[in-house]
Amino acid sequence: MNSSFDRLTEQFLVHIGVERGLAKATVSAYESDVNKYVDWLESRGIENADAITSRDVEDYVVSLDAAGESARSKARRLASLHEFHRFALAQHVVANDVSAAIKAPKGASTLPDVLNIDEVTKLLDAAAVGGSDDPVVLRNKALLEFMYATGCRVSEAAGANLDDIDLDEHVARLMGKGSKQRLVPIGSYACEALTAYLNMARGELERRSSAAIPERRALFLNKRGRRISRQSIWEVVKDAGKRAGITRPLHPHTLRHSFATHLIQGGADVRTVQELLGHASVTTTQIYTHVSPEHLIEAYLSSHPRAR
Repeated sequence: MNSSFDRLTEQFLVHIGVERGLAKATVSAYESDVNKYVDWLESRGIENADAITSRDVEDYVVSLDAAGESARSKARRLASLHEFHRFALAQHVVANDVSAAIKAPKGASTLPDVLNIDEVTKLLDAAAVGGSDDPVVLRNKALLEFMYATGCRVSEAAGANLDDIDLDEHVARLMGKGSKQRLVPIGSYACEALTAYLNMARGELERRSSAAIPERRALFLNKRGRRISRQSIWEVVKDAGKRAGITRPLHPHTLRHSFATHLIQGGADVRTVQELLGHASVTTTQIYTHVSPEHLIEAYLSSHPRAR
């Protein structure tokens, strides 16, 4: 341990053991957790507390997951880190508590329902059942392909506009939580479905509108030519699931969860998936890390089963 961390750790242990009067076993647990953390920081070339960033703390939490630690163990270690960083701030060793916003990842039991790749294929194929010339069928196929290709939220799919997609560049602009925009790639399967929908279906749906001013902006329209609603997207997903023979409950986020899980399983690193999903913190994305993680577009193209 280098001298800077050594002195800070020693002061911290005195603080919790003497000033706060914590039990010897508790102090020992804090010491073990902090020493493990400091060793990890030093392995990254970080030699003093004021050089630690919130990303370093996040990456450390991710490393605990990769090491196979239980949710309870990770939560305890992070609690120790929070105490350590708060102490450093109180001692004016650092200007900010970079650990304050970092929360322990949820346990594996909270992992949402995920379809395997074969089930996703059946679901997407089922969306095309009913006739290749039917505008609603073409829209449903494009909608579900788009949602699985981008991992978008249902609100992002409903709010997508025509000028948010560039089929030549295979990219979409999504408006996430807090009005934060992000660019995500669109695989070739989704581009093909979107092209068919835009060329052969959207205009027909727009003409069905009874509104004085037709909907000119929305990417996906409902049967009456209006912007599709989130509830309608739910119905599209559920209906396709029934036709595909998938008996468990489905919802739009099932495609988002499946998107993230399949990317991780395909070798995409957790930071890439975080950016694609639009998560503010990597600890939110971490629920999908069933395998060890290994920018953005290269990992997507090599990992996503419908990107090529």
